[in-house]
Amino acid sequence: MTDLRHYDVIVSPSITEKSTALSEQNQIVFNVAKTASKPEIKAAIEALFGVKVLAVNTLVRKGKTKRFRGFVGKQKDVKKAVVTLADGQSIDVSTGL
Repeated sequence: MTDLRHYDVIVSPSITEKSTALSEQNQIVFNVAKTASKPEIKAAIEALFGVKVLAVNTLVRKGKTKRFRGFVGKQKDVKKAVVTLADGQSIDVSTGL
């Protein structure tokens, strides 16, 4: 049985043009919790999707400042994880969990 904490680590898959191009190199991009560490992300991906993870690279995209009707607002910071899978492994992010 999967641990429910794994669902708190992985927020959503990041489906962009750049992440789609990375999928050709067996890499998948996920939005993850800001407090998640690389070992936690690796354990969550392996438990939830049943795949072998070789590496996890993380980055924090700082939130942009935007204006709406003259009011200044700030988007949230987003932590992303680029997960490299072993050869022959794949995750179909369009189906969800």
